[in-house]
Amino acid sequence: MTDPITDMLNRINNALAVFKETVEIPFSNQKFEIAKILEKEGYIKSAEKKGRAEKKTIIIELKYQKDNTNKNKKEKPLISSLKRVSRPGQRIYTSYKNIKPVRGGEGIAIISTSFGLMTDKEAKKKKLGGEVICQIW
Repeated sequence: MTDPITDMLNRINNALAVFKETVEIPFSNQKFEIAKILEKEGYIKSAEKKGRAEKKTIIIELKYQKDNTNKNKKEKPLISSLKRVSRPGQRIYTSYKNIKPVRGGEGIAIISTSFGLMTDKEAKKKKLGGEVICQIW
């Protein structure tokens, strides 16, 4: 696997498509930080580490919202799209001046700064630029 973050986003996207409650992802510190940001921003219920050594995984509990427009009162995923911006073959960097709101402020971008991973809003407030990892809306 050449890009573990894309793999993580694809696993979440696939689990949301079939309305799974949880998704299991191989552990890495960066993926765990991304999951914690998603939890803090309210896109997922929880993210926690399980196991130890080589068997360490991240268990993400997904979040759905009631769809009142449908007669069946079905649930729909809170996340409608996960998009990988910076890839191993093409890194995308931005300064804090060039950070634009995702989907008119409805979504978030996760940016890797010199002070760690943070949302686009936090990075702009702290006047930090960095690598744009992904966008969620």
